Amino acid sequence: MAILSILEPTRCTADGEPRSDRTGPPVVPPVVGADLRVPLAGGGTIGYASLDHAASAPALVAVRDAVDQALASYASVHRGSGWASQVTTAWYEQARDEVARFVGARPQDEVVFTRQTTDALCLLAHSLPTDTHVFVFDSEHHANLLTWPADRTTRLGIPRSGRALLRTLGEALRSAPNGPRLVCVAGASNVTGELLPVAEVAALAHAHGARVCLDAAQLAPHRPVDISSSDIDYVAVSGHKLYAPFGAGALVGRADWLDAAPAYLPGGGAATSVTADAVSWATGADRHEGGSPNVVGAVALAAACATLRRHQDAVALHEVRLSTRLRQRLSQIDGVRLLATFSPSRDRVGTVAFTVAGYPSDLVATYCSAEYGIGVRAGKFCAHQLTDSLLAEPDPFGAGNRHDPAGHNPGDDSEGHVRAGELDGHDRAAAVRASIGLASTTEHVDRLVDAIRTLVQGGPRLEYRRTVDGWVVEGDRRRLPSRPW
Repeated sequence: MAILSILEPTRCTADGEPRSDRTGPPVVPPVVGADLRVPLAGGGTIGYASLDHAASAPALVAVRDAVDQALASYASVHRGSGWASQVTTAWYEQARDEVARFVGARPQDEVVFTRQTTDALCLLAHSLPTDTHVFVFDSEHHANLLTWPADRTTRLGIPRSGRALLRTLGEALRSAPNGPRLVCVAGASNVTGELLPVAEVAALAHAHGARVCLDAAQLAPHRPVDISSSDIDYVAVSGHKLYAPFGAGALVGRADWLDAAPAYLPGGGAATSVTADAVSWATGADRHEGGSPNVVGAVALAAACATLRRHQDAVALHEVRLSTRLRQRLSQIDGVRLLATFSPSRDRVGTVAFTVAGYPSDLVATYCSAEYGIGVRAGKFCAHQLTDSLLAEPDPFGAGNRHDPAGHNPGDDSEGHVRAGELDGHDRAAAVRASIGLASTTEHVDRLVDAIRTLVQGGPRLEYRRTVDGWVVEGDRRRLPSRPW
């Protein structure tokens, strides 16, 4: 039966229109909402500066189009006899194949659809042989730090170089008890953007009889992932990081542990036979995808994977140019400190965490939104131990000094900017994170740099007050729009 693939390649211009030529250079795929305008607290509107991709990315135009097409014939998946069910089932399984291609899976690898990276890692933790020992660094995102069984997990310290990471891991593996072993590592830090030596980790782990799980949530949207050539055993990805925010992720990897584990979601489709006395569980992805799966999310994820796979070079070039510009210009502002685990020269994706001397991170983020229409993140980014460690290091810019070269004191209420006494040391125990992606532009980067420079040199224009819900603008004119339904 021949059913048209919903994932056929579509080359688009920057405006989302199909390209007529087939020989031109690859273009950066467009995203939904690129023309979004947002209100400013003092009045007026401005184009949204999208610099929070590390948290969640907007949908690709290609993803929206694939979802619209899938919804037009959406029906029950797998056991349906109707034509619409056959189409839906075919596209769901094609989506599985596309995700496998995107991560460079081996022919025998399993692809299980999940909700997101956290769910994928929980599925793997659920599937570990009972005596498996796990190794994970304290620098990991909480999804890759808190998932594993505490009594069989060795937590390693925060490495300050690639060499130290490999040395620490090697020592731990040599002293570990016999039995199955699993090393869990992120491909890119969600705090600093730095790339980890994944191939070297895999080689070292395999030399000690361990498997490797790659948390690619922050890597896959920006750089190619090939678990076959890197000899990675498992990889977890999230659709909402990959420009497919429709509630789907995936765990891809070796089938033996997954097929031997109890069903992750016992229910319809997870069993091949159920009697009063016994249950025969399915093997393969069906074993862990009980119930009606998120077909639309799977199609969205696959459409994103197909699109990004075709535009990998353009995506990387776009992000490297913008992130280099952002890091260089932020580093030139007195009082701004860029956070790094390894070194400034380390290869990284477009994620930049920084502090501004004398200003709490949540105030900086609120100010950027209220006065400049910029979306950034403030906090510890679900990597508390790493962020705390980086912030605890001596600040070369002297964060305890609230006075900048222009003589502004952010704790001074004389201009009504920030109320006295509201900037204490605890407020600064976090960072600001700007993360670049396909919705980011050169103007967005320059606007953020201008906003931070203006803050350092003269403080905010508006008056801010801390509440139990965070910083708010006095007399904020913005109103949230009515709900979309």
